[in-house]
Amino acid sequence: MDNHTAEREIRPLVMGRKNYLFQGSDRGGEGAAVIYTLIGSARLNGIEPYAYIRAVLEKIGDHPINPIDELLPWRLELDQQESLPQAA
Repeated sequence: MDNHTAEREIRPLVMGRKNYLFQGSDRGGEGAAVIYTLIGSARLNGIEPYAYIRAVLEKIGDHPINPIDELLPWRLELDQQESLPQAA
């Protein structure tokens, strides 16, 4: 038995740990946490993260503030080609 799979899954977190020390401030760290959360949520929903962030930035300027949950990955309508390929 080995734990290579688990190590691969946590590698981005461990590699970024030193970088988190140099965010500049607590607000910088909180901002990074928000971006990492959005990217992770997009991946979990089968959406390519760059396409998701691009779509949100294109729509957020004209979007009303109260229904902001409409911009979450599982609610936002994206083109099929912007989705991650499904594992077989």
